[in-house]
Amino acid sequence: SQSEQQILSSQLECVQSIKDGVLEEAKCTESDRVMVFPHQGSGAETQTESSLKLLQVQTETLYNKGDSEDLYVTNILYEREVTKREVTGEEVTELVWKLCLAHSASYETADLFMTLVFELRRLSLEALRALWQRSSFKCRDNWQPLIDALPSCATEACVVLMKDLIASGEVEEDKVEYFFWSFTFISNPTSGMIESLAPLLKSPRASQSCFLGVTALVHRFCSAHSSCDCVPAVQSVMRTLRKFLRGNCTVQDSEHLSKMQLVLKAIGNAGLAAASLAPVLSSCASLKSHPMEIRLAAVQAFRRIPCSVRVSDLLPEVT
Repeated sequence: SQSEQQILSSQLECVQSIKDGVLEEAKCTESDRVMVFPHQGSGAETQTESSLKLLQVQTETLYNKGDSEDLYVTNILYEREVTKREVTGEEVTELVWKLCLAHSASYETADLFMTLVFELRRLSLEALRALWQRSSFKCRDNWQPLIDALPSCATEACVVLMKDLIASGEVEEDKVEYFFWSFTFISNPTSGMIESLAPLLKSPRASQSCFLGVTALVHRFCSAHSSCDCVPAVQSVMRTLRKFLRGNCTVQDSEHLSKMQLVLKAIGNAGLAAASLAPVLSSCASLKSHPMEIRLAAVQAFRRIPCSVRVSDLLPEVT
């Protein structure tokens, strides 16, 4: 049968010439034969010859220890040289204009954008608001460099400006979502950030990304600050979430059911700050008259609440 025939056969032969431990020359011949129909003896054969020859030997260069004086060990995170020069809003406005004029797919554009992000971090809230008035224009293809750079800024002033833009409706809905999801990646949130964002949770138009983005910020803040539940900004967020629960998570229709699930997920997202809501969550999970989705979401809301709250006593039996 054909399967018993050898369809491909290859052969490689090399001759090497070595002198004083150094390879001076290598010649290789490779033959490949493919039998398309082995039982008929038809096929194709190729032969390849290659030659490698040593042309010169470079003398050993001594390592200069002086070259290592300016070297240091660091991680692979992007570093930017920090200057003490004051940055003005006019300079940043000019930077935005340069971005608009630069070619979209170029190293120049990438460098200008990174420069814009780092310059924004050095501006006060007042300077940022003035910058927005001057630089909120759109470039080609409706691109707004300032809108895209703000989420990477990650300062309190930038977060407050983003909140102002969200509240005033000055940015498109997809950019609003982009703003909220960016809060999750702020490594060093401040109580001022949380304080500015807390009122957005009370808006009837508050989206899933709003609830999860703000509570993720609360979780990150509480992970770095002990007794965060005593911080007024954190308390404001948790009071708003508590009001949504209505004491025991009672819902009237499918729309309220969906909103209640989102609120419970946000509470679980908040982590340590949600410890004060443990008794309410226990009540939501224990009532057998509640839809199973609500009871399950209430249990899952305990996921970041510390064991010191003694969840086992608060939830003696959830069936």
